[in-house]
Amino acid sequence: MKYDFSGWATRNDLQCADGRVIKKDAFKGQNGQTVPLVWMHNHADPANVLGLAHLENRDEGVYAFCEFNDTESGKTARELVKHGDVQSLSIFANQLKQAGHDVVHGIIREVSLVLAGANPGAFIDDVVMHGDGETGIVLGYNEMIMGQLEHSADEPDKKKKEEKDEPNDESGNVEKKDDKVETIEDIFKSMNEKQQTAVFAMMAEFVDKENPKKEDDESKGGDDNMKHNVFDTDKRDDKSFLSHAAQKEILDLAKSSGVGSLKAAMEIYMDEHSLQHDGISGFVQSGTGDVTTLFPEYVEAHPGRTPELITNDMGWVDAIMAKTQKIPNGRVRTSHVDIRNIDSLSAKGYKKGNEKKITGNYELVRRTTDPQTVYVTSELHRDDVVDIEDFDYVQFQYGIDQISLKETLAVATMIGDSRENSDPEKIFPEHIRPVWTDDELYTIHKDIDFDAMAKELQGNNTGDYFGESFIYAEAMITALRKARKNFRGTGKPDLFITTDMHNTMILARDRNGRRIYETDTELAAALGVDKIYEVTQFEDKIRTDSTGKKHKLHAICVNMADYGYGASKGGDVTHFTDFDIKFNQLQSLLETRKSGQLTRIKSAIVIEEIVTASEDHTA
Repeated sequence: MKYDFSGWATRNDLQCADGRVIKKDAFKGQNGQTVPLVWMHNHADPANVLGLAHLENRDEGVYAFCEFNDTESGKTARELVKHGDVQSLSIFANQLKQAGHDVVHGIIREVSLVLAGANPGAFIDDVVMHGDGETGIVLGYNEMIMGQLEHSADEPDKKKKEEKDEPNDESGNVEKKDDKVETIEDIFKSMNEKQQTAVFAMMAEFVDKENPKKEDDESKGGDDNMKHNVFDTDKRDDKSFLSHAAQKEILDLAKSSGVGSLKAAMEIYMDEHSLQHDGISGFVQSGTGDVTTLFPEYVEAHPGRTPELITNDMGWVDAIMAKTQKIPNGRVRTSHVDIRNIDSLSAKGYKKGNEKKITGNYELVRRTTDPQTVYVTSELHRDDVVDIEDFDYVQFQYGIDQISLKETLAVATMIGDSRENSDPEKIFPEHIRPVWTDDELYTIHKDIDFDAMAKELQGNNTGDYFGESFIYAEAMITALRKARKNFRGTGKPDLFITTDMHNTMILARDRNGRRIYETDTELAAALGVDKIYEVTQFEDKIRTDSTGKKHKLHAICVNMADYGYGASKGGDVTHFTDFDIKFNQLQSLLETRKSGQLTRIKSAIVIEEIVTASEDHTA
C-alpha cells in the first residue's frame, strides 16, 4: 500500500472528559475502508481536503495509513508532516451507540491533521452536526505520527550520513540527544499571549498564501478558528457548513414561484440529490449510506413542564365552587311560608263586645330535590405512562378530570345540561336545578328593552353625546336595578354575564371618547353587584317559556351562598383507581353524588332579551 504516513486515529479504553469510554471494536465495521483526510476538520473549502486515510481496526484502536493528494494543499501538508510541524491526528465520528458511558459503535466520517489533539490523553466533544441532525464526536489523540515513509531512493544513505556527521564532544564521544522531546504544544504553552497572537497571525498568512480564495469567499479576512488558542478545545467552534448550505438551498427553493411550500421544496431537493427518507434517522444519500438530516431536532420550549392546558375561563367556575352552600345530605327539602300579602294578615284592633276574627291564612311552600351521580372516567395505557418521562402523566390526567367535573357541574348549576332528555348521561334539572330556568318563585326573570331605552335617551338628544354601547349599558343597569325591588337574596350578589354584553358595557364612551366606566369596579357599583364574571357558556343561549316566547340570556345575578349542593357522607367528590391486567390499562374514576337547588325564594335575577322571529335562528 502506498502511503505518506501512518498513525493512531483512535485508542481504546481511555476515559474521556465527560466520562465516556471508547470500547474495543467500536469502529470495527470500517476496517479496510477509506475516508477523506482533512485539515483541522474544516469542510468549508475543497482546498482543505488533503487526501485519503485507509483505516485498519486493531486491538488497541483504529490505525490510519494516510496518503496526500497532488493539490497545493496536499503538497503543503506533506511538507508540514515531513518536517514535523504537524504531529497529531484527529477524527470525526457520528451515529454513536452507547451502553452507559461506553461508546460501543460509531462511524468515522473523516480523519484530520491537527496542530494538536487537545489533551495529552483523549477527549470527546458532543457536537450537533446540522448537516445530519445527530450527535457526533471528535476524537483527538496527542500522538506522534508514526511510520512516515520516505519514497526517495537515496534516503537510507542520507540517514547514515547524518548519523556519521553528528558532532562529538571534547572526549570524542558522540553527543547524546535529550531523551525528552518538546512537542509543539509544550513550546506554544511556554509563550506569552503576545507571542501566541503573532504565531496565529503568521499561520493565518501562511494558509492564505498557500490556499488563495475568491474575492467573494465568505471567510475573506482570515479563518475565525485562528483567532483563539488551537489547543483550548473547550472553546473550539463547531460549524457544519454543508448543512447550512442545504437548509438555505431548500428555503430559497420554497420561496421561489411555482413551489409554494417547504414540503414540496424538500421533495424536490431529495429528488435532485438522490436522497430518500429512511423513516428513522432522516435523509439517506443513495449509494453512499451517508446520513444527512436537514433540520435539527425539535426542542421543548418549556422543558420539564406539563403541556399547557387550553381551557375556558375558569374564574366563574371557581367562584361557584367556593361560594355554594354545602348541605350534608343528598336529599334536600326547602320550606317557605309566603306572607307577602301582609295586609290581609295584619293585626286587628279589638272593641269590647265584638267578636274577634281570624287574622288569615298563609301558604306553605315546599320543594324536594333528590341527588344524581355525576362522574368523569378515563383510561391510561401503562405503556404511555412508562414512556412519558417529561412529566407525571397520571397526575396530569387527574387534573384534567377535575377541571371537567367542576366545569360540567357549574354549567348544569347555572343554565342546565344541554343534552337531550333521552340521553341517559344527561344531568337532569330535577336533580341539579339550573338557576336560569328555575321557577319564578326562586328566579326573577326580567326582559330588557334596548329599543325603549334608546328612545328614552334619544329624547334628551343623547345620541349626539353617547354611542350605542352607552344605550346598552344603561338598559342593563335599569333592568337590573328595577328587578332588585323583588329580590330576596342574601348579601350582595355577583353578576355572571356574557362576554359580549360585558365588553359592550365597559366600552361605553361619551362624545369626547372617555369611557363611562373606567374599571369593572365602577361598572359593578353602577349595577349594584359585588363581582362581575364573564361566562362564555352563556353566549347565544335561548329558552322558551310556557307561553312559547323565546328569551336570549344576557346575565344572571345571584349570590351563590343561596344555592346549596347536597351530598351524603361519601357522596362528595371521590377518586377511584383500578388496573385492567388484560388490557394493561390504568383506569380512573372521579365521581360525586349530589343534588343542587336555590334554597331561598327570589334569590336570583335573570336578565334576558325577547327574541323576535327575524332574530330566531333556531327555527
